[in-house]
Amino acid sequence: MNYPTHIVAIMGAVWNSEGKILLVRSPKRGWEPPGGQVENGEDILSALKREVMEESGIDIKIKRLIALYSNLSDTTKLMLTLEATAVGGTLQTSEESLEAGWFSPSEAIEKVTHPAQKQKLQDALNGSEGIIYRVYRTNPYELFETVML
Repeated sequence: MNYPTHIVAIMGAVWNSEGKILLVRSPKRGWEPPGGQVENGEDILSALKREVMEESGIDIKIKRLIALYSNLSDTTKLMLTLEATAVGGTLQTSEESLEAGWFSPSEAIEKVTHPAQKQKLQDALNGSEGIIYRVYRTNPYELFETVML
């Protein structure tokens, strides 16, 4: 039997004490919330903390799950968006981020242009109390289904 192989990825909606959200500018997709793939043997919480630190220099405390996404493009991906609070660190860049900064929600929505990342950011900013589940495909972006859990 062939077992399915999925990539698991995480994204952080990271807030600071001034009510601003953290964005990084990646070489691939432009401005977006920090995140990336969960490595083998790594749990999703540790993965998000590692990715946010690597991409922005910010330490976080994770608060809650906001959304789940299934990307049905070439390689199937399961992605999770988690809300977090900044608890330390200093903004910095890395090989994965050309810039990092704190932005008001309206500034953040203006900066993020990649369709899938923009949708995820909008979901994080909407403040829903339930968990959002979306199914989509990229290139071009096409949303197939949305369910509130």
